[in-house]
Amino acid sequence: MANVLKQFRRRYIYPWLKPLYPYKQATLAGTRVSYKNHLDGGGRGFGQDFIPLLQSLGLPRQPRAFEWCAGPGFIGFSLLGHGLCETLCLADINPESVSACERTIADNALSDRVSVYCSDNLRDIPKSEQWDLVVSNPPHFIDEYLGNIRAHDPDWRVHRDFFGAVAPFLKRGAVIILQENNAGSTPDTFRSMIAESGLTIVFTHGDLPFRTAGHQYYFIGIMRAGDPPPPWVRALSRSQS
Repeated sequence: MANVLKQFRRRYIYPWLKPLYPYKQATLAGTRVSYKNHLDGGGRGFGQDFIPLLQSLGLPRQPRAFEWCAGPGFIGFSLLGHGLCETLCLADINPESVSACERTIADNALSDRVSVYCSDNLRDIPKSEQWDLVVSNPPHFIDEYLGNIRAHDPDWRVHRDFFGAVAPFLKRGAVIILQENNAGSTPDTFRSMIAESGLTIVFTHGDLPFRTAGHQYYFIGIMRAGDPPPPWVRALSRSQS
């Protein structure tokens, strides 16, 4: 009976209450980021590993970066605050996450540098958007966390749709970097769907060739097939060969 009540609350009560929860703020690289706990898919924690990685790779300041599956935009706003991009685009399917991003943009007077879209994957993003760098901490699991849009990607549909739609938004030489979880995937999980979309893996970092029992996050770098890799990617590729 207790288990039934717990499921009832989770399915019917908590979703109604969540919009009433007060906003919190986390300061990342001088930017006050508004969020609610249920909107954070890890960007405030392990998602911040993007910053030392990109700094160590010598990533030059990118004219425009995009955070896919942004949630409250922890990764994107951190890139902006650390000077790794000049302007920023954010998108998420959850209107609550978009509202949190809009609060952050207003609170930090960033309307001239940051755009945010409520979008089912990339479907509702203007075709005029063109990105030099794409980052994301997308849902990590095909077989766990069912019903949790922050963690569960049924049949990898979210990934497949993204790979199939992203190419027209990429400037020549643009790089996509996804943070994945070895508990849910390996780079080979995505290799064929990436290739089928006219993209190619240009580097991986921190991955293992098998799924792990515990959470171990890794990065996978992707480009449009045939595009010339930028110098920082070429340097990383040489170090891995």
